[in-house]
Amino acid sequence: MTNQQPSSRALNIVLWIAQVFLAAGFLWAAAMKLLQPIEKLAAMWPWTGEVPSLIVRLLGIIDLLGALGLILPALLRIKPRLTATTALAIIALMICASVFHIVRGEAAAIWFNIFFAAIAAFIAWGRGKK
Repeated sequence: MTNQQPSSRALNIVLWIAQVFLAAGFLWAAAMKLLQPIEKLAAMWPWTGEVPSLIVRLLGIIDLLGALGLILPALLRIKPRLTATTALAIIALMICASVFHIVRGEAAAIWFNIFFAAIAAFIAWGRGKK
């Protein structure tokens, strides 16, 4: 019987692609939440104009930490298991964001959160195996 599992090298490459993609998304979101005026953000994301600006900025910091946590531990090989832990935290964040949008009647907007949670789950699975 042949082994149907992908090689660990191929899996590692796919995991890195997923990590860079997800980190890029979180870096973009962090930059938007940290650097854009709230009024400009509210035109794109109405909720940002309806919550305290401190919350929006704090979420930007959380997004930035998520992006760094997806890349730095594995890249620097310093506590690389933190990459899997970060991915689990991102899943929790995406669940909270989905609930927030559903409560606001914005259920159609959670596809983004579900997509990012799925990528984070793959990363948590792949990086948590070691």
